[in-house]
Amino acid sequence: MCDEIEKIMQDRLAGIRSCDEDAMIQCRQRWDSIAKPLRSLGKLEDAIVKIAGITGTNQVSLEKKALVILCADNGVVAEGVSQSGQEITALVAENFLDHNSCACIMAKRAGADVYPVDIGMVRDTKVKRKKVAYGTKNMAIMPAMSRQEALQAIWYGIEIVAELKQAGYQIIATGEMGIGNTTTSSAVASVLLSIPVEQMTGKGAGLSNQGLIHKIDVIEKAILLHKPDPTDAIDTLSKVGGLDLAGLTGIFLGGAIYQIPIVIDGFISSVAALAATKIDSHVIEYTLPSHVSAEAAGGTILKALELTPFLTCDMCLGEGTGAVSLFPILDMAMDVYQTMSTFEQINMEAYQPHKL
Repeated sequence: MCDEIEKIMQDRLAGIRSCDEDAMIQCRQRWDSIAKPLRSLGKLEDAIVKIAGITGTNQVSLEKKALVILCADNGVVAEGVSQSGQEITALVAENFLDHNSCACIMAKRAGADVYPVDIGMVRDTKVKRKKVAYGTKNMAIMPAMSRQEALQAIWYGIEIVAELKQAGYQIIATGEMGIGNTTTSSAVASVLLSIPVEQMTGKGAGLSNQGLIHKIDVIEKAILLHKPDPTDAIDTLSKVGGLDLAGLTGIFLGGAIYQIPIVIDGFISSVAALAATKIDSHVIEYTLPSHVSAEAAGGTILKALELTPFLTCDMCLGEGTGAVSLFPILDMAMDVYQTMSTFEQINMEAYQPHKL
């Protein structure tokens, strides 16, 4: 079964290509024709150009937006690496259904539909299930999951993108919910980037200084025990990762497969994007960063991905709150791109780029 999933996934990944250069050139030409100083909207213009390349057309549209929140529990919580207990994961996940969370309130304002998915919570709820397992195992004692479970979670992430693309969604923001997932994310990031654990680990949702020291110790011992392969992202995810991380990795892979832009949220989401790029390097072309997380390694991960954030708000909530914050900015850029007059239309001489 493991080999079968991996083969199907590799077949899908084989179809990934670089973004459409012609669409990007046409989009840039449209921007340069608009009656304003050249390139004066900076990253906003660049984002729309990138989306044109992703979707293969300069007729960009971002009317239908989704926020996908993958929910899962992590066995390593038994080691006391988080301030909250495991029961909080299901509680917050059900709040998503009631639209009673920061992410949902922000998504509503941004015009995005919210899709929470149970990919591995220890308790069943009313949240839509694509459950691989009832939480991961305690990575301090044994591998967090089998390779097959990691692959299944990745595949479910790819499937979610396919479903949303079929439903007409044009851009997807990534979110997660799972007590203990900053621990797993720090572990995966440390392995994949070969950076010491202490540099990749923060306090998460409110650990004390002593708690942080313990968290680092737990991660270091888990890596030493399981020896995840830094050249194999799936091996790393299975040994010291989480089901939400693996599922988000699939979301990013799905964006490249189905040519739909995927917005990176904060630290956890960016680690999943990192894992996805280790599986297929083209993935980075299909992602947009939103903000730089206040978590210790937030900037380090984005630097490794060679991405610069649109926002620096010192946010570290997760759940997709940073990702949906990008949507209103993109909407403003789209309004200019689609509706503003050109130099020709107002009989004004066009700006010309400076010659060096």
